[in-house]
Amino acid sequence: MNYTSFIIKIMSKPQYTLCEQKIPLTEALGKFYQFRNNPHTVCKLSFWGRPAYEILKYYKTNDYVLVEGYISFRQSTFEKFDITTNIEISIFKVYPFALKTVEIKK
Repeated sequence: MNYTSFIIKIMSKPQYTLCEQKIPLTEALGKFYQFRNNPHTVCKLSFWGRPAYEILKYYKTNDYVLVEGYISFRQSTFEKFDITTNIEISIFKVYPFALKTVEIKK
């Protein structure tokens, strides 16, 4: 596993869960921005800790985010989309890059 940073497009609605140790975890399907025309750039995104809350609160499907985390190669299956991917990114920091809409809360 290597610590990296990527620009990722969020492709699915994030799913929030709690791990056994009550650590927040949000998972989503993503796509690497750098390789837009390649169909094999789909990856599993796992947001841990504070970013697990932030991704649900501030970001939506089709938003682009800059993420920092560990990349690993293991097979993951998304039954809902009938997609199998070999790339997983465990994300520990997330930054906005290109958001579709911005809501100002008063």
